[in-house]
Amino acid sequence: PMSAGIQSHLTLLQGKFRLNGMHKAGDMVLGGLFQIHFFSAYPDLSFTSEPQHPTCHGFDVLGFRQAQTMAFAVDEINRNSNLLPNVTLGYSLYDNCLQLGIGFRGALSLASGQEDQVTLDDACVGTPPVLGIVGDSSSTRSIAISTVLGLYRVPMVSYFATCSCLSDRQKFPSFFRTIPSDAFQVRAMIQILKRFGWTWAGLLISDDDYGVHAARSFQSDLAPSGGGCLAYTEILPWGDNPDELRRIVDVMKESTARVVIVFAHESHMINLMEEVVRQNVTGLQWMASEAWTSAAVLQTPDLMPYLGGTLGIAIRRGEISGLKDFLIQLLFNIFQVNQFWEYTFQCRFAPPPAGWMEAGGTLCTGQEKLENVETEFLDISNLRPEYNVYKAVYALAYALHDMQQCEPGRGPFSGHGCGNLQRLEPWQLVYYLGRINFTTPFGDQVSFDENGDALPIYDIMNWLWLPDGRTEVQNVGEVKKSASKGEELTLDENKIFWNFGSKQPPRSVCSESCPPGTRMARKKGEAECCFDCIPCSEGEISNSTDSMECTNCPEDFWSSPQRDHCVAKKTEFLSYHEPLGICLTATALLGTFICATVLVIFICHRQTPVVRANNSELSFQLLLSLKFCFLCSLLFIGRPRPWTCQLRHVAFGISFVLCISCILVKTMVVLAVFRASKPGGEASLKWFGSVQQRGTVLVLTSVQAAICTAWLVSASPAPHKNTQYHSDKIVYECVVGSTVAFAVLLGYIGLLAVLSFLLAFFARNLPDSFNEAKLITFSMLIFCAVWVAFVPAYISSPGKFADVVEVFAILASSFGLLVALFGPKCYIILLRPERNTKKAIMGRGMES
Repeated sequence: PMSAGIQSHLTLLQGKFRLNGMHKAGDMVLGGLFQIHFFSAYPDLSFTSEPQHPTCHGFDVLGFRQAQTMAFAVDEINRNSNLLPNVTLGYSLYDNCLQLGIGFRGALSLASGQEDQVTLDDACVGTPPVLGIVGDSSSTRSIAISTVLGLYRVPMVSYFATCSCLSDRQKFPSFFRTIPSDAFQVRAMIQILKRFGWTWAGLLISDDDYGVHAARSFQSDLAPSGGGCLAYTEILPWGDNPDELRRIVDVMKESTARVVIVFAHESHMINLMEEVVRQNVTGLQWMASEAWTSAAVLQTPDLMPYLGGTLGIAIRRGEISGLKDFLIQLLFNIFQVNQFWEYTFQCRFAPPPAGWMEAGGTLCTGQEKLENVETEFLDISNLRPEYNVYKAVYALAYALHDMQQCEPGRGPFSGHGCGNLQRLEPWQLVYYLGRINFTTPFGDQVSFDENGDALPIYDIMNWLWLPDGRTEVQNVGEVKKSASKGEELTLDENKIFWNFGSKQPPRSVCSESCPPGTRMARKKGEAECCFDCIPCSEGEISNSTDSMECTNCPEDFWSSPQRDHCVAKKTEFLSYHEPLGICLTATALLGTFICATVLVIFICHRQTPVVRANNSELSFQLLLSLKFCFLCSLLFIGRPRPWTCQLRHVAFGISFVLCISCILVKTMVVLAVFRASKPGGEASLKWFGSVQQRGTVLVLTSVQAAICTAWLVSASPAPHKNTQYHSDKIVYECVVGSTVAFAVLLGYIGLLAVLSFLLAFFARNLPDSFNEAKLITFSMLIFCAVWVAFVPAYISSPGKFADVVEVFAILASSFGLLVALFGPKCYIILLRPERNTKKAIMGRGMES
């Protein structure tokens, strides 16, 4: 309770309070600017007119507590013998009344010492210039004040001005702050957006430097960081503007963004929420800047259905030991707090305002008991701006201490000189202030970077709506920046209250994420967060969510059906394991077996007239070459390898030339025998004896061998992975190496075949005794027909089917020759042995 003696001085102290300042003498004085009142009446701010003191009203108990925190910090420093020994700090604190003009004049008064009505002690009249100023709480006021103070390098340490523009050292060379810049606050919010996958959000800002620069930071940082994009950006009006607020709320309702970020002051939010409640706009996730995160005026039962679950960025909470005792002692000894008393007990000291008593108001007696009421002034459980004030005062004190400890000759100034506390230049204090580094009793490190910003750290708050209707703002994490780990977000998601039926974070995206296998394609004319998901094309994949583009698979790989990973391409070649390969292999082996069987039959019946007719040796060579023809087709089946690619055409070419050479010689023998049967033609047979026949076959075959050798030496066939036929599979094939060599090989076979056909055709009408020419004619006709059809079929067949065509041509022509030439003879040997006599042959025309 207040004593009667203190009560008697009330009127005098009320008069002093109208100076809007609190002062304490000291060897060195620190200035301070605080928001003690909400409103003011300032008749004239002209510096040429008679000075008039502003009339401030609307007591701000928290602003008053911040001012008293500075007084406490100064008092604590003065009691600390290790910090600024033999130096007493004083302070001069002014009320800015939430007005730029008042705050600006207060700052100039502090810096120039021109407040003529403030008495510090009996020996000194007038306020001496302060060494530095703690304040202001507003970015706009700090910009205006620091612009002027910076010209004279007077240091200013703000505890609440967050505009990122104040980090510009060119414009504000002497500005420091113990609260993080909005640039960091924006990045902290972006980290929260990314944490919950909110890529589509609305932004509401105040129409001042605080909001405008925050919007710029969002627009420049949001998209590059991958945090998403803004659905809309709206400026909240100052004061009551129902039409504009209605329009803004309509924009919020129509937008698909479920997250709304508000960088504004609590006065803006009060007006906005009136319209939100009127239109009953629910289902939004609000994100609060530090300006209104802890605003108790918004935590009401009427607003919590809309604002419950709000996530906000808050100034780092700290603990200041001894502050509560200081505040309690303050209330019982300093009566310039009469407005605090009136605010707390809702009474008025005499004389009361006109109409106060008639309206049912009461008079303050000074006997009211603080323990009977709950007051924010004494609640130090959630010190946030106060903690920044505390750090700001200590930052100035440590800078002065470092200057005091400077040793002459080892100083940082010209000639290694030191600053003198008695003749201190403001710029010298700015130098030391930029190099302070200390740790608070709460354990937080305080230092400034090259832009005057402190190490940034924020608490993340969540508005909890309890079942009994009460509200609680709980700490659910923090975001900070350190030199070693950079920016780091710590969040306890299990503690977060979500104001939704699902009790889960909402989805706030313009377009759902594109799954793997698709790529994002921006919608024309819309934000980059609005996109369509386009499936990757064949052969392309995307193996992550929200891929901007699809990537091509390596040459030997192809995209999976889901287009989310590459798989090895299927390899295609004429395999022994597929039905077609099995059929061709079986056919080739069957042909080989038949040739071997015929050969055995001929060997067993080699003395019979049918076998001996028309040179049995050539027949044996022909059967052997046909066997090679059948077997060479197997080289076209199976996985192509270098040796099979080189051998297949060589074996094919030489085998068929050997075969056709035998047929050609047999045809020539038929003609020679026919000519020898005529008078005077005996001499022709000497050119077609056994030696000549063998030599002819050898020479003709050697020509093909030479062609093959030249082919292998110049441009050898080789295996090749062909991806042109099918994009999703690899066709293993043998490239011929030289098309000309291949054409020459086929052309030589064709030449011999045509020559054999023509000779046999001319001999077809010979007497029956030489009618094997008809069989040769028929076999050559089959052979030529097959290979004439082969050329276009081979050219037009892709991949393994070219090999199929070639194998088919080999087998078809081989079977044609085998059946046409040896079928009738085997028929006679096996089924009509009575015709396998010389007499029968001579009679029917099979004798040579």
